[in-house]
Amino acid sequence: MARTKVSVIQMTSVPDVATNLGACERLVRDAAEDGSRLVVVPECFAFLGPEEGKLGIAEPLPAGGPILARCAGWARELGIELILGGFWETGSDAGHVRNACVQVRADGSIGSIYRKIHLFDVDLPDGTKLLESGTVEPGSEVVTAETPAGTLGLSVCYDVRFPELYRKLVDRGAVALAIPAAFTLTTGKDHWHVLLRARAIESQSYVLAAAQTGHHFGQRRSYGHALICDPWGTVLAECGEGEGVASAWIDPDVALRIRQSLPSLHHRRL
Repeated sequence: MARTKVSVIQMTSVPDVATNLGACERLVRDAAEDGSRLVVVPECFAFLGPEEGKLGIAEPLPAGGPILARCAGWARELGIELILGGFWETGSDAGHVRNACVQVRADGSIGSIYRKIHLFDVDLPDGTKLLESGTVEPGSEVVTAETPAGTLGLSVCYDVRFPELYRKLVDRGAVALAIPAAFTLTTGKDHWHVLLRARAIESQSYVLAAAQTGHHFGQRRSYGHALICDPWGTVLAECGEGEGVASAWIDPDVALRIRQSLPSLHHRRL
């Protein structure tokens, strides 16, 4: 695959879908105008608010609804591929949704769909209590997507703490890993960079980590620092404070050369 410019989006989603989609479109357009052919948007990009809110805006996949249609329109108009991290998909009953990572091709068609496997149920020292499993059904399938930047392994946020998932993605041909997230401020400041660089180094793959940032509602705050990391663990681009776009060139041949010179993936014994 050819060397390709990619972008990750950093935004502050709130409980209002229209506001979120307006901000997301602006940032996606910025990335496309800068030459990116693949753009990753963060988890919860269309809605980040009280639990009951996502139940009301969830859409079936791959058919979609107004949210997916609008995103597909951006892809077609701009001629780019989108990875929609944390798309709220209709669940098996009225009380549940799925947290899906969706590939939208440049012609607006839907490609691969990954449903988040590992759900975020925590009680953090700062008082943050989240029970994702209360309203979200876990997925079970490991999923890759064929993109202009090569084979991309799909994941969402809390998945980053489970390296065995990324081993499976690499075994299926991934040279880059999408990790769209809404990482909490408390965990992000200590773990975000460490985890992302570790996944890149051990998987010898690029990491494309779109992120939520700032204050969303109530006590919910996200760490931000959307970034792109190369297969050696070097951060190529990173967002600062507030909403923005981080872009970098990625080259699948670089990942292959690193894997050949330091063949740790072939040295596995377990």
